[in-house]
Amino acid sequence: MTLFDNSLHTATRVAVPYGQGRARGLGADVLGVHGVEMDNLVALGLPVVPGLTVPIGSGTGLQNRETANTAIDLLEKLAVRGIWPAVRTGRRPMLMHLRCSAPVPVSALPPAISVIGLSSRNIDALVEVIGRDRDIYDSWAANLRFVAEGALDVDVDDLDDLDDDHPDSRTRVPALLELIENTTGAPFPADPAEQLGLAAKAMLARWASPRGQRVRKALSLPDDLGIALHVRALRLGSWNESGYGSAISRDLETGKYAPHGVFHLGVRRADPNPGPGESLGHTPGGVAILDQIFATLEPHLRGVAEIEFEVRDRQLALLSAGALEHPGPRAVTNLAVDLANANSIDRSEAVRMLEPDLMQDLLHAQLKLTGGEQLLARGLPASPGAATGEIALSSERALQLAAQGKDVILVASETSPADVPALMAATAVVTSNGGLASHAAVVARGAGRPAVCGATTLRIDAGAGTVSADGTTLAEGDTVSVNGRTGDIYCGTVSIRPAEPSAELEVLLGWADEIRQLRVRTNADNAEDAATAFRLGAEGIGLCRTEHQFLGPQLPLVQRLVLAESEAEEIEAIAALTAAQQSDFTDLLRVVGDRPITVRLLDAPLHEFLPSDGEYRDAAQAERAAATHESNPMLGLRGVRYAMVQQRLYPAQAEALFRAWVTVRAEGLTPVLEVMIPLVSLPGELEKAIEQVHQAAEVVATDTGVQVPYLVGSMVETPRAALLAESLVEHAQFMSFGTNDLTQLTYGFSRDDVEKTMLVHYLEHGLLTDSPFAVLDRDGVGALVSMAARAARAARPGVKLGVCGEHGGDPASISFLNKVGLDYVSCSPRRVPVARLAAAHAALEEE
Repeated sequence: MTLFDNSLHTATRVAVPYGQGRARGLGADVLGVHGVEMDNLVALGLPVVPGLTVPIGSGTGLQNRETANTAIDLLEKLAVRGIWPAVRTGRRPMLMHLRCSAPVPVSALPPAISVIGLSSRNIDALVEVIGRDRDIYDSWAANLRFVAEGALDVDVDDLDDLDDDHPDSRTRVPALLELIENTTGAPFPADPAEQLGLAAKAMLARWASPRGQRVRKALSLPDDLGIALHVRALRLGSWNESGYGSAISRDLETGKYAPHGVFHLGVRRADPNPGPGESLGHTPGGVAILDQIFATLEPHLRGVAEIEFEVRDRQLALLSAGALEHPGPRAVTNLAVDLANANSIDRSEAVRMLEPDLMQDLLHAQLKLTGGEQLLARGLPASPGAATGEIALSSERALQLAAQGKDVILVASETSPADVPALMAATAVVTSNGGLASHAAVVARGAGRPAVCGATTLRIDAGAGTVSADGTTLAEGDTVSVNGRTGDIYCGTVSIRPAEPSAELEVLLGWADEIRQLRVRTNADNAEDAATAFRLGAEGIGLCRTEHQFLGPQLPLVQRLVLAESEAEEIEAIAALTAAQQSDFTDLLRVVGDRPITVRLLDAPLHEFLPSDGEYRDAAQAERAAATHESNPMLGLRGVRYAMVQQRLYPAQAEALFRAWVTVRAEGLTPVLEVMIPLVSLPGELEKAIEQVHQAAEVVATDTGVQVPYLVGSMVETPRAALLAESLVEHAQFMSFGTNDLTQLTYGFSRDDVEKTMLVHYLEHGLLTDSPFAVLDRDGVGALVSMAARAARAARPGVKLGVCGEHGGDPASISFLNKVGLDYVSCSPRRVPVARLAAAHAALEEE
């Protein structure tokens, strides 16, 4: 629509009344964000304050008195009110309010200008209508100050001095009027059209000023980005029946629908902080209409609604309305479910509304920050959650404090398998070295412990019993608080908000399960972790790392095998190891039930199994340990290579697994077994390892009379295995990509070293956009996965393909893996809900 001239017959392009730009097909590039917002509100049938939009590039036109008078004439007709002298003729009074908006959301626009049209000739009459004077004088003073500085070239120092001399706006206004007249040689105009022109000039000047240029530069906006001006009626009435307020549609703590906000009696002040106000219940005329407004806005916005409104003559009208930024996961979850249940959106749209990363805050405890906390150090957010506890600088001390019932934060340069009992006893772990794929990070994620790794500014002095960073020193036993979601470590105790997954989240995840194509499994090595993962929706175990079952009290069993000095001792060690592992497998399979489970046979560098204290039984054992030393153990005798050297190991492990299956089968359970061979590079070594597994199955069948059903497959964690996928599936019935090692070997990165030495530098300088251990590298590692998947399926159609690296719980990685067409992803137990939702998002992206 257009603005009419004084006869209201000839259309012009000067301004567009709220609600009429939509009919003309005008968008934010013409009307600005606020103009489009108001048009949408009118189209929704919601009550809005009468107003006009002066399009982007046309704002200077208001400096023409005739044009401004034309705009005011139309605004008075839209508002059915008038500016003085209408007050004297009995018409209900109004003034004007000017604000602006850009074609894109901008947070630092020039401030709004209120009470345009106010002058010494009508102030007394308007104060009489309102019944009070303070607020209108406050707004008048702010108006005069802004216009004097931006449009009349009044010296800023003079204005500052005047503000200091006149803290009360009722005396500051006459002083401002006098200063303006003395500076310009003319009184401040009483004519509303001239005032509107000056206000527009001041607002445009602020946007064009160096301050405005800095704003645009900081936000990467074009230097010539224009703004639209919005002139709206400021309708005046009795203090007790008029006012303004703001409200949002939901309680952000609970996420439930519960409109709440504040209301201020009187004239809307230009000051952005008008004080605490009253509850919405004090709104003249009541707030019943808010339910109708929010019921319309939430489905339209697909978000928590936030509004500003005014009340005049006990009638509520909207000043602005939009979706609240960052409402939090609880509010988004409840809103999505409420809208779907009301048939305002379909279930797929509801699933889209909750971002997988945002959902993390529902699943893990969070620190309740006030802004006054003392930051000790910052590292990599290795495992989400929050914890507070006493510093322990050794595993022994962590176990002692935990045994006393205290919360403990284990602080170390890095951890090893020998530290696992302490990691499990601690409430969180902090390391100065290592990264997102380090031992501490992987174990913490699996156990659901918050972890911050690679906090490189930390200086740990175990001898002195201190931890220091950036001039702050804490002693062992002092309290720190850890935020594993952000990587922040704070001195002292910070309050914690516990994890509170809602019933609505379960509903939303159920809908996500109906949409996704990727199956979601978990990486779990024991019954407790498996039970947690199944409770969170895992459909099976995609990686059971059997070496993790040898940690803690059972570590000596595998040490006996590694350091055996005779065949008899080796056989004895294997027997003890098999018995222990059979018991662990039995407990685990009982929890697995009838679900699938992929059991990876031993894959760990030998140095991880040697005594961490260097204490051996005798000199001969120490000598044998020294003989196992490797310069690069991560690329040494591990995985299938160790099984080729120690040929009793894999048959023993497989036999323990199969005997455990026979036990639970007698109890009525039928787990789907998948035995996986790790670190394969050669088809021949895979073939020999599979033969070892088959031999174990035959032994069990002979002893028990039960032929155990199982699949045997290969882990793909070396580039050569990916390149030879077609050959590997001649032997392997399934393949699982171990993307942690595949990333390490493709890049030539040591995952325990690069994140503390060079990765931060690479990220800061744009050489990498993400840690490749956190987000799958699509171009390199992803290309290997894609190529291997295509080759494997070409050679063995229907072969099962999955991912069991930590990328299986990363939403961005899952999006890519879904495109590759894998069957499942597997991740840490507490990342299962994230993976479920991310897989649904990935499927919706494909649609």
